[in-house]
Amino acid sequence: MDPTIAFPILVALIGVALFFDFLNGLHDAANSIATIVSTRVLRPQYAVLWAAFFNFIAFTVFGLHVAETIGKGIVDADIVTPGVIFAALTGAIVWNIVTWLAGIPSSSSHALIGGLVGAGLAKTGFSAIVWSGLLKTVAAIVLSPLTGFVLALVLVLIVSWTFVRQTPFAVDSSFRVLQFFSASLYSLGHGGNDAQKTMGIIAVLLYSQGMLGDTFYVPFWVVITCQSALAIGTLFGGWRIVHTMGSKITRLNPMQGFCAETGGAITLFAATWLGIPVSTTHTITGAIIGVGAARRVSAVRWGIAGNIVVAWVVTLPATAAISGLTYLALSLF
Repeated sequence: MDPTIAFPILVALIGVALFFDFLNGLHDAANSIATIVSTRVLRPQYAVLWAAFFNFIAFTVFGLHVAETIGKGIVDADIVTPGVIFAALTGAIVWNIVTWLAGIPSSSSHALIGGLVGAGLAKTGFSAIVWSGLLKTVAAIVLSPLTGFVLALVLVLIVSWTFVRQTPFAVDSSFRVLQFFSASLYSLGHGGNDAQKTMGIIAVLLYSQGMLGDTFYVPFWVVITCQSALAIGTLFGGWRIVHTMGSKITRLNPMQGFCAETGGAITLFAATWLGIPVSTTHTITGAIIGVGAARRVSAVRWGIAGNIVVAWVVTLPATAAISGLTYLALSLF
């Protein structure tokens, strides 16, 4: 490991990590609130409060398996230095800001993972990569939206048959209430999976400086700080992406919003308990497409969905390139 750095620099790096966490909440607020806002069950200002609360309390429900995957399961913890962390965060932050300004629902999670990979490769080459963890994460790029799609599609079919004898007004009224619960579950899953990624970054930084001893773990103050930063970011809301997620892909009613959120929440809960850092963006997008396709294939704007998929594919290599170049530039000084 590199020699320890000055305390102010360590604090500054933790601040950069928390800024990424804030941006993650800002960027991914749409994942939690787009469906409940687009169905007009909650106004945007109340929806972000609702989502932020469940983002924050997620640490009381889930373990820290995702944080451990990020901290030591993507790149070897022993090669991590402050320069690697800074470069990884720079790549992720730049990509998040670009896609947020463009209104593209890309993955903050995979931006961070791409940043770690790029910085690790620039430092020591392919020996830096923990292939088992990386391949598991890459597989989730495909599996999480596919799982969300299938679950949401199946839920729409089940609900449609269950309520077939009720009037549209009665169904709409029932699911306006039920959407509060599904949105809560999805926000809980979002907070449980996404905040842990920054926890892993901060914990591995502390570990690299010998502040955790010989055993990697996530201190409780890191848990609380990261959950708070994510929740505050969610409060500010990524309104450009809310519009894309909530109405551009397909039109949603409360029943469809409930099915999309529930299908996405089940996927996130399972991934978080398994320690897989999935993309909440990919998951809810797949679920929204699933409910749209259940109505009819033409109900989905496939051109927009295709553009989103392109952004997903580009995220890992783009952030890896940015972070790799950042690390090489740092090494010149």
